[in-house]
Amino acid sequence: MSWIGANKLSVERLTVKIKNLPPALSGTKIVHLTDLHYDGLRLPETLLMKTIEVNNEENPDIILLTGDYITDDPTPIHDLVLRLKHLRSKKGIYACLGNHDIYYPQAREIVTKAFTGIGIKVLWNAIAFPLGAGLPIVGLADFWSREFKPEPVFSQLNPNTPRIVLSHQPDTAQILQQWRVDLQLSGHTHGGQMVIPGLGSAPTLIHKLRHYTPAKLHFLIPYLKESLRVAKHWEWALGLHQVGKNLLYVNRGLGTYHPGRFCCPPELTVISLRIQNE
Repeated sequence: MSWIGANKLSVERLTVKIKNLPPALSGTKIVHLTDLHYDGLRLPETLLMKTIEVNNEENPDIILLTGDYITDDPTPIHDLVLRLKHLRSKKGIYACLGNHDIYYPQAREIVTKAFTGIGIKVLWNAIAFPLGAGLPIVGLADFWSREFKPEPVFSQLNPNTPRIVLSHQPDTAQILQQWRVDLQLSGHTHGGQMVIPGLGSAPTLIHKLRHYTPAKLHFLIPYLKESLRVAKHWEWALGLHQVGKNLLYVNRGLGTYHPGRFCCPPELTVISLRIQNE
């Protein structure tokens, strides 16, 4: 099945300045991918192949993945890894899991094992140092799991050490303000999928309407309850956001749900790191 506007990949580029970034890491190139939903319905094979091709042309230092590789049944992960094993980077591929990766019985174990089999490191409340001790990669458990417990993870790091955090759901940025997060990478929202140019995503507009509508009339706002089940902070549905002192980037993802995408193309993000001058 093919969705309107779901086939053309958009490459987004941004530069992120990080305080105390080791000089040797200035210029580090990251590719961020998320929300593949590889299930035979929501991710065209041609789009996946194009994404892998573009990534390899970028020749990134590291690839970071932020969840929802499957939709429900985890079986397609075995076909997905046959494609993802062709992704290339200098320092490897690191991933956190999303809510769909843990929903189906044994899905977490199946996805983790499949990824590990092709060298993708899954971080579940864990820290890795592929870029050296000066810039750890933190991967958190999914927000909706019972194991989302960031405090024990962050307590292992020196507060003066910059870090990149992988957390599938952007709502976690609200909680993570308690700790230093130089860059949080998330997905989950698919960018809202339907975007009205100059105004924002459809879910974002729905939630803006909520703020100007008496609570007793909220039941009249279409799709309000449904969108709240997905996320609360739709103002962070896509792109770069300052959340307190922390920086959040939300990728629109590759997979697509009904009714499809409008002005919200699937995304591969290329992030260049630079030193933030005092």
